[in-house]
Amino acid sequence: MAEQNNNQQDLNQLIQVRYDKLHDLQENGKDPFVITKYDVTNHTTDIRDNFDTMEGKEVSVAGRMMFKRVMGKASFCNIQDLKGKIQAYVARDNIGEDSYKDFKKYDVGDILGIKGTVFKTKTGEISIHATEVVLLSKSLQILPEKFHGLTDTDTRYRQRYVDLIMNEEVKDTFVKRSKVISTIRRYLDGQGFMEVETPMLVQNAGGAAARPFETHFNALDEDLRLRISLELYLKRLIVGGMERVYEIGRVFRNEGLDTRHNPEFTLMELYQAYTDYHGMMDLTENLYRYVAKEVTGSEILTYGEHTMDLSKPFERITMVDAVKRYANVDFNEIKDTAEAKKVADEHHMEYEEIHEKGDILNLFFEEYVEEHLIQPTFVMDHPIEISPLTKKKPENPEYVERFEFFMNGWEMANAYSELNDPIDQRARFEAQEALLAAGNEEANHLDEDFLNALSIGMPPTGGIGFGIDRMVMMMTNSPAIRDVLLFPTMKTLGGKDQ
Repeated sequence: MAEQNNNQQDLNQLIQVRYDKLHDLQENGKDPFVITKYDVTNHTTDIRDNFDTMEGKEVSVAGRMMFKRVMGKASFCNIQDLKGKIQAYVARDNIGEDSYKDFKKYDVGDILGIKGTVFKTKTGEISIHATEVVLLSKSLQILPEKFHGLTDTDTRYRQRYVDLIMNEEVKDTFVKRSKVISTIRRYLDGQGFMEVETPMLVQNAGGAAARPFETHFNALDEDLRLRISLELYLKRLIVGGMERVYEIGRVFRNEGLDTRHNPEFTLMELYQAYTDYHGMMDLTENLYRYVAKEVTGSEILTYGEHTMDLSKPFERITMVDAVKRYANVDFNEIKDTAEAKKVADEHHMEYEEIHEKGDILNLFFEEYVEEHLIQPTFVMDHPIEISPLTKKKPENPEYVERFEFFMNGWEMANAYSELNDPIDQRARFEAQEALLAAGNEEANHLDEDFLNALSIGMPPTGGIGFGIDRMVMMMTNSPAIRDVLLFPTMKTLGGKDQ
C-alpha cells in the first residue's frame, strides 16, 4: 500500500509539472488552447508509403508526440496520427532558438503540428526535417508507460481514448468495423435496397424474444420502451410498397453481459418483397463473401483456432437433421410434447413445464449441435413454438420457413419467410400474450397496429437480421464483443463511471 501511495504521489507531481508548463505558456502569450486550426497536408503513412515521390517536398503533419529524444542543438520525436507514426528531426538552427527552447519542454502526449521537408536519415528512416513546430494542445495527463502500454482490459474499455492511442491494433479494429458497415451498405445499395430509419422509443418492443428497457415520456405521460428489434416497423414499410428496405441501428436488450452480448448492440435487418427464406440464404452467402473479401482481402477467415472457408457453398441443413446428426435423436419419430419430454429426461436435459415439443427440439439443438457449426452453415426449418413471426411450412405446419446462419459455433443471422397472414399472426400474438401472463418476460406483446398493417396486405417477403458486432468480431479476430464496441457498457465505479 505504501508503494502504491508513493507511485500516486509521484504521478501527481508529474501532472503538476505539466500544469506548471501550461501556466508558463499562457503567461508568455503561447496558450495552445487558443489555436483553432492547423493546415495538415499529409498523413504520416502516406508520406512513408510514397517516399519516392515525396522526398524533398514540404509537408505539414499533425498528431500526438509519442517519443522525444533531445540531443543538444538537435532532437528527434515521433508523431502519431490517424494512420501511423513518423519521425521528425527538430534542429535549433531550422526552427529558431525560441521555438527550440519551447520544444524541449514539450511532453510525450502533447499534440503538435510539424512543417518540414521529407528526407531519409543516415540509418534509412523516413523522416521530416522540421522547419516549424507548433504546440496545438497540451496533454495534462500521463500516458501509460511506453513498454508495458495499456494492458488492463477494464481500463482499456473505460478509457477507450487512451486504448486507441497506445494500441495500434485497436485502432485498426475500429477502422475495419467502419469498413464492414460501409461495405454492407454498398452491397445492399447495389442490390436495390433502400436504407431507412425507424423509431428507437416505442410503445411495443416486439420482433424478438428479449426483455426491453423501459422509460417514461413525461410530455405525454406514457411509458415507452427502447426497441429490441427493427422488424415490425420495417415490415410496415413493406406493406407501404417499399419493396426492399434495410436499417443498421442500435437495439437494446435488458439482458446479461458476456463475451458475445452487450445490452446495446448494432443490428442490421432487411426485408425484401416477393422472395422467401431461400432468397435470404442466397443474399446472406453472397453478402458475407463480399464483405470478407473487401475487408480482409480473403474469403478465408481465421478466428482463434478455427479457419472458415467462405469460398465454398454454405451448408444447408434442417434443425431436425442437425439434431439427428449430432445428438442421435430423430424428432420426426417423436409424436408429441409428452414423448419429447421423456426423451429430454433420458438425456438429462433441463426444460420448463410450459415447454412444448418444438421448444425441446431447440434445447437439443443448443446443447448438442451449435458448437459443431464451425463452417458457414444455414440451419433451416425451426419449430413453430420458437418462431412467432414466421410463415409455416405448407407441407409440415409444425415447422416454419426460418433459418439461422452459423459460423464458429455462433449464430450470426436469423431469417424468415415472413408471416403475412393477419389471422394467423393474431393467434400467435395471443399465444405469446399467454406466455407473458405465465411469467415469460421475453415473449412478444400483441401489436394491434402491426396487425392492422398486415390486414392492409403484405406481399410474400423474406427478412433477415444480422448482428453487426459479431460479424466485426469474426472479420477482425476479436475475442469479445467489447473489443469491437468503442464504448461498451461497464459497471460504474463508486456510483460514477470512471
